[in-house]
Amino acid sequence: MAEFLVVPVLLAYGEAAFAYAGELRGPGLAGRLATWGVRLGWLAQTVLLVGQGLSADGFPWGTWAGALNLFVWLVVGAYLIWGCTPRFRLLGLTVMPLAAVLLALAWAGGGTAFDEGDRSGVALALHAVLMLGGFAGLTLAAGMAALYLWQERRLKRHERRVLRVRMPPLDALDRLAARTVLGALAVLTLGIGVGAASFERGDFDAAMAVTLLILATYATLLVMRYEGWRGRRAALLNLTGFALVAVVLPLTHFAG
Repeated sequence: MAEFLVVPVLLAYGEAAFAYAGELRGPGLAGRLATWGVRLGWLAQTVLLVGQGLSADGFPWGTWAGALNLFVWLVVGAYLIWGCTPRFRLLGLTVMPLAAVLLALAWAGGGTAFDEGDRSGVALALHAVLMLGGFAGLTLAAGMAALYLWQERRLKRHERRVLRVRMPPLDALDRLAARTVLGALAVLTLGIGVGAASFERGDFDAAMAVTLLILATYATLLVMRYEGWRGRRAALLNLTGFALVAVVLPLTHFAG
């Protein structure tokens, strides 16, 4: 049953990743195909997650592979908020390849299987969802930062095709990335608080230590914006924070 659902999701996300590359030649059919690939893939993954939740005896996303499955769903869901609009569509160039690869890893690790779960309590389950939601927001912000740097480079090189691609103004992209970071940090902080209230003595581990470092890095990004750190410098610091997120995710598990 899991394969019946996860394979269409992988195909849809993979199709979207390739179709977004076609959008670089200008607005057209490729962009619309990519958008529908994202939408249909996310709906199919939603059905997969609902099936896991109904069949599992406990919290079905407590392992690293299960957490990746839920993380991908959150990232794509956050992207759907505005990423499928024409101006922000190319954000899919950074989001969808990552989503497809991580979902494939989750599948290989058994994170999409049914009838698996653990006895994690409600507090730990809420901690998991909030932490992964915060990481998903930071991933989307990193995608915006990468898109900013790519577009800035194209403008400086005066590429002839730069005006053929629909893109938001760099300033708008910079502001939206900062707002996304702010929202993600609020969710992440709440997740850390819920987790801290649930920890027993000795439960503080390397993953939580790096998570606190992530929190400090992104908080620094927001503070430095008031000192003039915008645009390129903010984008680079954003990507530095995401490198730490990439360290934490493989260590992530929420089994009780």
